[in-house]
Amino acid sequence: MKMIDTVYTIGYSGFLINDFISTIKSNNISLIIDVRSQPYSQYFSDYNKEGLQRRLESQGIYYRNYVKEFGARQDERQYYSKNGYLDFELYAKSPSFLKGIEKLINSMNKGYKFALMCAEKDPSKCHRAILVAKAFHDAGYNIIHLLPNNEIMTQEDLEHQLVEKYFPNRDQITLFDEKLSEKDYVEQAYRKRNAEIGYSIGEENE
Repeated sequence: MKMIDTVYTIGYSGFLINDFISTIKSNNISLIIDVRSQPYSQYFSDYNKEGLQRRLESQGIYYRNYVKEFGARQDERQYYSKNGYLDFELYAKSPSFLKGIEKLINSMNKGYKFALMCAEKDPSKCHRAILVAKAFHDAGYNIIHLLPNNEIMTQEDLEHQLVEKYFPNRDQITLFDEKLSEKDYVEQAYRKRNAEIGYSIGEENE
């Protein structure tokens, strides 16, 4: 029986650079997938693209930037909601996104173990989890979000957290309320989070 592959994610703002690399190495990750729309940091210069790539590759860890495939800011307006934010469900069906998923599945099949990297420490507030990791999870992959202090969160943990946030009283429905399945609550929670964190066209002028 084939083992289910695991996809990792990490938000670097919770780590000093040495701790970041130590965490990556301790989980035997061989490839970092940078999903930032802008692969530079005003506050954490160790994570600027060129320097980070050199540092990782000196440790035998490959670095690839997937801004075109997985960046939170996309140019094609057809993937934005009527309210102006990037609709993750729509974008997850785009050729660029699907190509990115395909390339990473091929990498796993070749033996690479990768982590999706962005800036946000909390995966529930980041598109790496709500968009990209969700797609892998829906396809049957295990998801592990690496947190500071050697803590982890699974995608199931994240989904439970979101449902509790948006539907805390779901067990108190009356005879007149619509009964939703747990899966329905999860999907609605993802949509609500998408509306909160999705990049908005209006932000270009702020």
